Amino acid sequence: MNFLAHLYLSGNERGIIIGNFIADHVKGRLSEQFSEEIRNGIILHKAIDEFTDNHPVVRNSVTELRSGFRKYAGVVLDMFFDHYLAAGWDNWMDEPLEQFSKRMYGILMDNFSVLPTRTKHMLPYMIRGNWLLHYREIEGLNQALNGMARRTAFQSNMEKAAVELRDRYAFYGCQFDSFFPELRAFSAEKLFEITRNSGV
Repeated sequence: MNFLAHLYLSGNERGIIIGNFIADHVKGRLSEQFSEEIRNGIILHKAIDEFTDNHPVVRNSVTELRSGFRKYAGVVLDMFFDHYLAAGWDNWMDEPLEQFSKRMYGILMDNFSVLPTRTKHMLPYMIRGNWLLHYREIEGLNQALNGMARRTAFQSNMEKAAVELRDRYAFYGCQFDSFFPELRAFSAEKLFEITRNSGV
């Protein structure tokens, strides 16, 4: 899953939110860098990714995308699923997406000093472009995918992904609707387990 889903699945603990957001940018021993709450968020992120990568619905969707996007098929699907989450946000969250996005940006900026270097570089662009909110529009998603395509070392074809989404919108929407409730239930259980064991 991509940024919006990871933040959504983090609950309300600020450290968990930060850890879940930065996990892909973290290298080295966690105990030497972060508080227990942030470490728990990183652990949750990795559990979410493992559950996602091994889910049959996700594997099927990645297979559908592989011919066009090769090793970036999983990345493209993550972006597609963030779009469906944002587009149907009112089905998943009482807090409006605009307010949720501002709250997440605020938490991350309030803790800017503890963020990894790569996150510090990315976050101002994310806030300026309001990525979390704009994922709900295909054009907003397309802009993000184009930016990612420019930054990849190899040809990714991600600049063409919005066309794939438009052409097969109902198919990927059904895949999301089948998968995401299971991910949400798994994440809630995993978050309870992590915080119970750590005493947070």
